[in-house]
Amino acid sequence: MHATNSRGRSPAFLQPQNGNGHRSSGYVPGKIVPLRPPPPPKSQASAKCPSVRQEARASFAFSPEEQQAQGGSQKQKRHKNTFICFAVTSFSFFVALAVILGISSKYAPDENCPDQNPRLRNWDPGQDSAKQVVIKEGDMFRLTSDATVNSIVIQDGGLLVFGDHKDGSRNITLRTRYILIKDGGALHIGAEKCRYTSKATIALYGKSDEGESMPTFGKKFIGVEAGGTLELHGAQKATWTLLARTLHASGLTYGAYAFEKNFSRGLNVRVIDQDTAKILESDRFDTHEYHNESRRLQEFLRVQDPGRIVAIAVGDSAAKSLLQGTIQMIQDRLGSKLIQGLGYRQAWALVGVINGGSTSCNESVRNYENHSSGGKALAQREFYTVDGQKFAVTAYSEWIEGVSLSGFRVEVVDGVKLHLLDDVSSWKPGEQIVVASTDYSMYQAEEFTLLPCPECSRFQVKVKETPQFLHMGEIIDGVDMRAEVGILTRNVAIQGEMEDACYGENQCQFFDYDTFGGHVTIRKNFTSVHLSYVELKHMGQQRELGRYPVHFHLCGDVDHRGGYRHRTSVDGLSIHHSFSR
Repeated sequence: MHATNSRGRSPAFLQPQNGNGHRSSGYVPGKIVPLRPPPPPKSQASAKCPSVRQEARASFAFSPEEQQAQGGSQKQKRHKNTFICFAVTSFSFFVALAVILGISSKYAPDENCPDQNPRLRNWDPGQDSAKQVVIKEGDMFRLTSDATVNSIVIQDGGLLVFGDHKDGSRNITLRTRYILIKDGGALHIGAEKCRYTSKATIALYGKSDEGESMPTFGKKFIGVEAGGTLELHGAQKATWTLLARTLHASGLTYGAYAFEKNFSRGLNVRVIDQDTAKILESDRFDTHEYHNESRRLQEFLRVQDPGRIVAIAVGDSAAKSLLQGTIQMIQDRLGSKLIQGLGYRQAWALVGVINGGSTSCNESVRNYENHSSGGKALAQREFYTVDGQKFAVTAYSEWIEGVSLSGFRVEVVDGVKLHLLDDVSSWKPGEQIVVASTDYSMYQAEEFTLLPCPECSRFQVKVKETPQFLHMGEIIDGVDMRAEVGILTRNVAIQGEMEDACYGENQCQFFDYDTFGGHVTIRKNFTSVHLSYVELKHMGQQRELGRYPVHFHLCGDVDHRGGYRHRTSVDGLSIHHSFSR
């Protein structure tokens, strides 16, 4: 009999088996048993179900041990799949959480930064030198751009904060005759835990004989009275260090060299040490008039050590008695290509290296026609000393209105490198430094501007100006003679605006320059004052009593003994070009 059970897909024809099979009471031979219609076609995914059921039915054919092993394997697979799904889900959750937290932290305000206070309103008072500003209760301003006003009074809980930007791009200059802070008023530029990164300048302007004079403080000031708060915090940096090597005048150990002379007939020659830029030999060979001078020059070049720098310049004329052997020596030892054709009164200059070949040689020539001939033959090459200082050797020869000139220069180029004791990587190009005098005269202190120096280590800087004096960088016989080197520039600055010359009743009999600068004065019972890494320039008033760059006037104890939870401090200030101390 061919049949399928109720789970089959085709109708079953039931026939008697040997005529004696058990028959149900409703059985009619040859009649079709009514079954359900075949189900609709299933998808590929559902088509797999019979095979799974068949696999399940097939498992009944296994022994009990095999069935147990088979069940354990399937259970292990289910556990493994569950673990993988959980791991993937967890990973996705944490990635999403990290992204959300990263975005929120990027845009969330920092409670340590005063300029990120959500209650602040942007403030732009513009440029109005007659405007008298009063910031009072309910006024909480964020200064976002340059401004000029007559005066600012911050009182009764008023707040003024300089806006900042993380990349340091927000540079703000506030010009005013004075700022008075009192009775709960506060001025903030940065904070101790969120230092100002941009450039902020408070410029105090006005002359001693003009404008209003305020009680107690006078003119051109930042004043803090009882209840006032002044918090100024610039970017931290190394404030000073010592020279680690002596800084020589001109930037070279043996100094710079300059020579110029007219009608110095023949070939003028200088030999320079490649390691120190020192002039080793200086001579003149009259190869215009004498053959022996030509032979002497030939021998002179022959005995020079390889690597020596040689500079040659023609004075007047040098070709008439210049022997071919000497010409060949100049070609072989210095790599000259122009010496062979040197003519009468031609201007010729060369800078080369002994045995350096033509690639080490720089030379130039100018023709001579008559006394009106002009033009300069200029040769120059750059070298480095053993200390890494870059210098240039220059030779030149020329005719100027019938007068022959020749000369030489040895000098530093592209800045002078300073070697320092401490890490000064926080000092940036464009900033100003000062090197103290190591002489009896205080006037030998020198200021320099920092240059970019990608090749410098963190213990080196390069300066734009050429030193005029010697500054010691050594300990001699146990005495520390090393010059101090300080950084003058800060990104938060208070400065007085000065006149070009002394005026009025400012003791002009003693000073030919303006000495009426600004001043910062703090009086007793202030709420909080902390100044760190601030630059004060042109501060102090020479004529006025008690007008110093920074002055705590009769404030008593300003730490915990005076009732201040956070002790008052001034740290890392730069006070320079000031008056009255």
